[in-house]
Amino acid sequence: MTDQAEPATTEAPQTIVSSWNEWDPLKHVIVGRADGGCIPAPEPALDAKVPEDSDMRGQYGPRPQETVDRANALLDNFASMLEKRGVIVDRPTPLDFNQPTATPDWETETMFGCMPPRDVLLTVGKEMLEATMSYRCRWFEYLCYRPLLQRYYMEDPKMRHESAPKPRLTNADYRPDYLSEKIGEQKRLEWTADKYFVTTEEEPLFDAADVLRFGKDLVVQHGFTTNLKGIDWLQRHYPDHRVHAVNFPGDPYPIHIDATFTPLRPGLILNNPQRRLPDDQRAMFEKNGWEIVDAAQPAHNAPPPLCYSSVWLSMNVLVLDPKTVCVEKTEVYQAEQMDKLGMNVLEVELRDAYAFGGGLHCCTADVYREGSCEDYFPKQ
Repeated sequence: MTDQAEPATTEAPQTIVSSWNEWDPLKHVIVGRADGGCIPAPEPALDAKVPEDSDMRGQYGPRPQETVDRANALLDNFASMLEKRGVIVDRPTPLDFNQPTATPDWETETMFGCMPPRDVLLTVGKEMLEATMSYRCRWFEYLCYRPLLQRYYMEDPKMRHESAPKPRLTNADYRPDYLSEKIGEQKRLEWTADKYFVTTEEEPLFDAADVLRFGKDLVVQHGFTTNLKGIDWLQRHYPDHRVHAVNFPGDPYPIHIDATFTPLRPGLILNNPQRRLPDDQRAMFEKNGWEIVDAAQPAHNAPPPLCYSSVWLSMNVLVLDPKTVCVEKTEVYQAEQMDKLGMNVLEVELRDAYAFGGGLHCCTADVYREGSCEDYFPKQ
């Protein structure tokens, strides 16, 4: 008899959690799933966000299965593309989103989904933080990511798993003025320009997708989903960082910063031309040599069916490294601009998944990017 060699075994690499910005080389990421995605039932935060002429008004419950299957196929293809480029990809564990949820303060008839992990999870250095969330239908969404965070915690002895204080989300958290369906866009623009948003200052509220990471600096949008108490909580939680509140007049539905303000590499940011950063808030960037350029126009005049998001998901891109960016395949004008800005463009088909929670940045959450914590704004 001849000795037979033992079959080779390949151990999965141990998780390392670390990410300080939006552009360093991406090596490990979470990509969402569309399984069980729901149109949420009416609630104060949601009612303020849904446009008055939207086809989603009055609809809620499970999304059609054929749209779920199509979205999942696109998300799976995106995950596979990243893996072929050497990026480790993890996926969340969906819940049964089509069920009532409740706390002692409220109840709602459905949940939302787990396509956009960027909304829930904020990675700053070695820490992954679960955001408060400001929609009742998304209160339990963090549970989809707990299996992954528990594994990261066991595999990386330096990883910190934190959760912001869960808000009560009583009616005191929302301005009743916003609950009318007949506000009109002009009034909404006036209110948002005056920083009069649907969320009050009753308790700290923030979504992770309102935060952009620039090394030692965190830039946080004050709007519908993040209030000033939430921004103050982030500053207290990250005492070694500088936290900057920004807002973008011109957006009647200001939620999540990543379809408005998109850093591509050190020194370069895309800004939505309909929602320009105010002059007084540009000073930090200009003093430190950053260029803020208007993003290209979207290729579409309307969002896909049953989609909350604006057409400006065109600029909701995922930067893989300072020279490489993923752009949605049909957003040809944004791709052309990226090319002119010296970026290598990877086309990714995702538009049919937009309705489940957003674009390429939304549907991912960083676990590990190479690089360290740098000071990109030494002149403050």
